[in-house]
Amino acid sequence: MPPPALIDAANFDTSKVQVDLEGIRRSNLQRFEMEQLDAVVLIDERQQLIVGYKDITPDAFWVRGHMPNYPLMPGILMCETAAQICSYYSHHVKLIDHTSFIGFGGMEDVRFRGQVRPGQRFVIAAKAIRLNRRQTTFDTQGFVDGNMVFHGRIIGVAIPDLSATE
Repeated sequence: MPPPALIDAANFDTSKVQVDLEGIRRSNLQRFEMEQLDAVVLIDERQQLIVGYKDITPDAFWVRGHMPNYPLMPGILMCETAAQICSYYSHHVKLIDHTSFIGFGGMEDVRFRGQVRPGQRFVIAAKAIRLNRRQTTFDTQGFVDGNMVFHGRIIGVAIPDLSATE
């Protein structure tokens, strides 16, 4: 049984971009193939909720080899997308400063309930459960065409950005 949805994904408007890719890059360090977040479309600090998306393109690095002739977004990339939106939120609320980043600390209760394929928009929602400078916890959910295809709890840990001190 899936958890209650964090958003009404069937009626959620993703056309009003609040933070574009360049804005995301100011907080998140991932680049090139590892950038799994294209835009942020909602930041609600009162509810500690953030929503964004990744448009899945036919030239994504995994398409050619992950189920040839029937490409499926790998589940671990769904988890990575969730982690990146959680990291962005942690920077947005100034939980960590520009010299640190949130790294993967763990995942709990992760389930995959549907497919994500090239040509689709993967909408990701995250709700902060615990915000602490040492460790964060977010409930996350992913949607395609209004249907929940992924959910799980993402745990993040603050990691100093060693390149900032060089």
